[in-house]
Amino acid sequence: MPKITIIETGVISPANRARHGSFPQMFERLLGEADASASFATVRLADGEALPDSAGLEAILLTGSPAGVYDDLDWIAPLERFVRAAYAARIPMAGICFGHQLIAQALGGTVRKSEKGWGIGRHVYDVVPGNGVIDGDRIAIPASHQDQVIAPPTGATTIFHSAFTPHAGLLYANGVTLSVQPHPEFTTAFAHVCCEKAGQNSAPEPLVTAAKASLEQPLDSADLGRAIARFLARPRTA
Repeated sequence: MPKITIIETGVISPANRARHGSFPQMFERLLGEADASASFATVRLADGEALPDSAGLEAILLTGSPAGVYDDLDWIAPLERFVRAAYAARIPMAGICFGHQLIAQALGGTVRKSEKGWGIGRHVYDVVPGNGVIDGDRIAIPASHQDQVIAPPTGATTIFHSAFTPHAGLLYANGVTLSVQPHPEFTTAFAHVCCEKAGQNSAPEPLVTAAKASLEQPLDSADLGRAIARFLARPRTA
């Protein structure tokens, strides 16, 4: 398993971080359970740490964030350049939620706040047969987003989707880049926290109530975690 450099693009509040861990810690748990040989480094981009030279990295994972990829933040444009350089160098790379949207935007896709509103709680996605990354017909994963990839980059293939999120999982043309909208790293408890947070930020109360109830049903987060770990561990070919 290559060493995975986690680019932390969002910071969880101190109280929730103490209870649930940081985004990098969540991914270390998820991917460590999928592959015990996994090792990690973290770049705390949202806290001002500089991005490394992507050419020296073995694998990359971009986390979620409360930010939007279209926000006027001084670290977004450098992150887009970093993604394009890693993509050109064919460094194995995965993005989750904000990371999904950032990779898509950096490579020419379109991202915006969806008129469908908040996607929270347990979401069920149809898996495209024979996609080469994720097995099965459907997966159920926690979600927490308003923004969506509206138009994927040229050459990107949608590998799972729903009526609410038509491009929930993307496999990119270079063959070593993957991004997904939902959050396999979330525990059920933290997904509940995100539902409550959405309720404080314009999500209707009936939606929040239904989203919390949906989390009582089984989740396939570990399956998606294993798929991401396998993907990042694939040998690169010229």
